Amino acid sequence: MCGIAGSINFPLNIPRLTSDLFHRGPDEQTTYANDNVILHHHRLSILDIAGGKQPMHYEHLTIIFNGEIYNHQELRRKFNLTCKTNSDTETILHLYAKMGAAFLNEMDGMFVFIIHDKKEKQLFIARDRAGKKPVYFYTRNTEFVFASELHAIKNQVQLQVDDAAVFQFINKGYLYKSSTPYKNVFELPAANFMYISTVTGSVEKINQWWKIEEYYKKRSTDSLDVAINNVDLILNEAVKNRVESSDLEVGSFLSGGIDSGLVTAIAKKYNSSLKTFTVSFEGEYNEAPLAKLVAERYQTQHHEIKISYDNLSNDIEKILASYGEPHFDDSAIPSYYVSREAKKSLTVILNGDGGDEIFGGYRRYIPFSKIDFFKQPGLTKSVFKLLHSAMPDTKSKMNKLNYFKRLFFLGSGSSGIDIYLRSTTDIFQGFEKYIRGGILTDEKLLQKDFERIINSDFSGLQKIMMLDFENILPSVLLVKMDIATMQHSLEGRSPLLSKGILEYVPSLSDSMKIKGTTTKYLLRKLAEKYLPEELINQPKRGFEVPLQKWVNSDLKKIIGDYLVDPNAYYTSYMDKNFILQLLDGKIKIAPEKRAKILWLVFTLEVWHSKVYKA
Repeated sequence: MCGIAGSINFPLNIPRLTSDLFHRGPDEQTTYANDNVILHHHRLSILDIAGGKQPMHYEHLTIIFNGEIYNHQELRRKFNLTCKTNSDTETILHLYAKMGAAFLNEMDGMFVFIIHDKKEKQLFIARDRAGKKPVYFYTRNTEFVFASELHAIKNQVQLQVDDAAVFQFINKGYLYKSSTPYKNVFELPAANFMYISTVTGSVEKINQWWKIEEYYKKRSTDSLDVAINNVDLILNEAVKNRVESSDLEVGSFLSGGIDSGLVTAIAKKYNSSLKTFTVSFEGEYNEAPLAKLVAERYQTQHHEIKISYDNLSNDIEKILASYGEPHFDDSAIPSYYVSREAKKSLTVILNGDGGDEIFGGYRRYIPFSKIDFFKQPGLTKSVFKLLHSAMPDTKSKMNKLNYFKRLFFLGSGSSGIDIYLRSTTDIFQGFEKYIRGGILTDEKLLQKDFERIINSDFSGLQKIMMLDFENILPSVLLVKMDIATMQHSLEGRSPLLSKGILEYVPSLSDSMKIKGTTTKYLLRKLAEKYLPEELINQPKRGFEVPLQKWVNSDLKKIIGDYLVDPNAYYTSYMDKNFILQLLDGKIKIAPEKRAKILWLVFTLEVWHSKVYKA
């Protein structure tokens, strides 16, 4: 795991770059220059510590690489590669020399790499299937600059805010695919590669090399028993590879849910002294007792991290600013703390990321397994709207009344994008009139992309799961974990996002994901083999947080200070009077939704104040 950066036709401030990316690779920093091309690498040494130095060269090719390729030794044997080191970086170089971009389909891993081809005068940049590892790039005229994190580019290039992207964030709670908050700065989307001319600095080609929908189309006829056995074998291989592909000790995050529980149970087979980590705090969100059941069953070296939010007001700006862009996901806070504590014991950690999006773990998937909400007639939408307005608001987001109220709200959505947002982030939906006119800007850009899935022949469940895989997973959840871990020089590995899982599970029938009102049905059946019975029928768990309490108590003062500031940034994008009345509790709105809107505005303000203006 590393940090990477570089440029074409643009001089870099290397000391500043080194400072900005040091946490991603504190073990070694190296800069390579060839004519008008600069490649900068920060190394977090995990595999082949002695032989894996970068940049690495082979014939006319030079590479810098962030990530891990877990099947690289297998690929060496398959393609008869003769390498000098045990490094997966060298395997990539040899495969590219032999096969070009076609070799991407062979790799199981998380990655972003940049290959400088001196003969073709090109840079080749590629990103993994799910988008585990990020890369951003600035392109203007003949200049091209890239880096693992946005602030590393921002501190090299004078940038301006992209208002359309800010409106997108306000409406959705995340930035979609290639969008960033800056003009001329983009993120390479997951499962894409690109070629850049090192002569002109221009992007010559961007191409998506892998699509999850192709695997939904396969429609497996495997029975439940066969599917459970296949997933068991694939997951065992994925965990084994992620434990053994490291010269350092590998531990596991343990949230008290099925995903991390299965990963931990299997990991113990391949690491007899496995260390596990969970967060503990008082209240309804405390998953520590369930996590402890798994730790005790497998006799792991368990660390229960007792998080106190007493100092959160002192830490919150630093945590949010580390993302380099507005970041809405409140679970970034416990993820930051648990990563900080885990780093005190090791450098590589397993997690359960991706399980919900691949196996059907969210409660909101249940109605989509019965009804394709994306194809509801107008009359049905009107009925849903009336039912929603007739129901009272509730304080708890976990009770049945709130579930049905959200269900009716979902069914009354005006468009495919609106329905999707109502089912996921659900921030300003229903209150769009308080956004100052920019709401449709990004909808026009994204409508075609959404309609590809929404108007397809896939089931309602398959549509929402594919949209989550392309939206929430890479744009929110994976970036959250990447920053939370790498801020502490900790590498996070996700077995449930392995090549084998991603290319098999989508083909399975909907009933293996949602059966009746049971989410993640197949994985729960597999869990019967590995986990205590108490965990198997528990609802989805993760490092969740009491957002309402934060907004109303712990962070009330700092949020209020930002939002009542006469020069507050958000007033350029939304109705200030609405936000202030919301802050004072004068708007009729569900408590959870109120907290989410105020939290989103706060995160936007912190980004503008502590990142953009810094």
